[in-house]
Amino acid sequence: MKKTNDSFTLEFAKDSGFDRTEIYFYSGTPDLMGVYFSEDTKQNRLFVTDNTIAALECNRDFVRHFNVDLGDISDIKINESKVYRNGGDTLCIIGSGEKYKTIESVLEMVKAALDSNFNRNCLFIAIGGGVITDMTAFAASMFKRGVDVEFVSTTMLADVDAAVGGKTGCDFGNYKNMIGAFYPAKKLHVFSDFVKSLSQKEYISGLAEAIKTAFLFDKEMLELFKNERDKVLARDSEILNRLISGCTKAKAKIVHEDLREKGSRAFLNLGHTFGHALEAVSGLGEITHGEGVAWGMARAFEYGRKNGLCSDEYAQNGINILASYGYNVGKANVPAEKILDAMRKDKKNMSSVIKLIVQDGPQSTKIIEATDEKILEVLR
Repeated sequence: MKKTNDSFTLEFAKDSGFDRTEIYFYSGTPDLMGVYFSEDTKQNRLFVTDNTIAALECNRDFVRHFNVDLGDISDIKINESKVYRNGGDTLCIIGSGEKYKTIESVLEMVKAALDSNFNRNCLFIAIGGGVITDMTAFAASMFKRGVDVEFVSTTMLADVDAAVGGKTGCDFGNYKNMIGAFYPAKKLHVFSDFVKSLSQKEYISGLAEAIKTAFLFDKEMLELFKNERDKVLARDSEILNRLISGCTKAKAKIVHEDLREKGSRAFLNLGHTFGHALEAVSGLGEITHGEGVAWGMARAFEYGRKNGLCSDEYAQNGINILASYGYNVGKANVPAEKILDAMRKDKKNMSSVIKLIVQDGPQSTKIIEATDEKILEVLR
């Protein structure tokens, strides 16, 4: 494990109620023991991860520290967890995937801390992707009215988006992230080599958020996605470091200015209103978050083209980039009316009118209110 020179601190605005997130980037094999067990600590710590992350070869020494039987965690039921202890540290393992992102899983984390007799000086530590970081931070925000939380992000999605910025929560019914709070991590540890352990499906899911960031803020990164496709898909180390670092810094800048999404932070939802709705009506976990977002961005580009908000050339260029990475950019295999109904329930809507994030040109974004009729035109 080697800490790079690219680490930085995200400072939150003074009126946000939060201080800062220290972000550290590492190269080489991920080493959880090196990060958390190289020095003695008297602080009680709750580590939270899922059974897929726990079983990774690079985490072998970490799980051995807690005497975890990998066979025992191979099949964890929904809304259940496995809990292990070593001294003042507790490890809570849940199942992996969106279907485990429930309020019951969050409460399993709270219960693990309570059963370990943790006080308000304890630390919650999420080791995983967006599902784990979202839920662990939400649990930390509730436990004894708020304790510190840190992240070790392990997926492309978490590295470039989910672990940065303080959004926490869980799904409710078939609706994405309907329960939650703003509660940023104190520290974020990013090991780019974790990304190399992902399945291609998970990696492609995370790439969608990176492509979104390029559309929004980074012309050079967008050119990289256009011209270096093979290296991106091969997970070239230099490319990964460029994407992860660039996306993290871009999101940090927006979060500093607008933690609670009252203005420009809403731009980060490009494609999400369409995408979250598709995830909901398809059944959460049936398509990945990134697949939904990529499809949603294609719909946003199509909306812009049909309504004269952007040129045909710009919309088609965006759709072509998404298609080149294998995302579905056409019509969905579910009724348009069902998608529209799910979009009406999106938590970003402030009235009965649906809000959309659209672009009118390169790195130029706006928030609009869209009628049902115009939305149906790009869904059908």
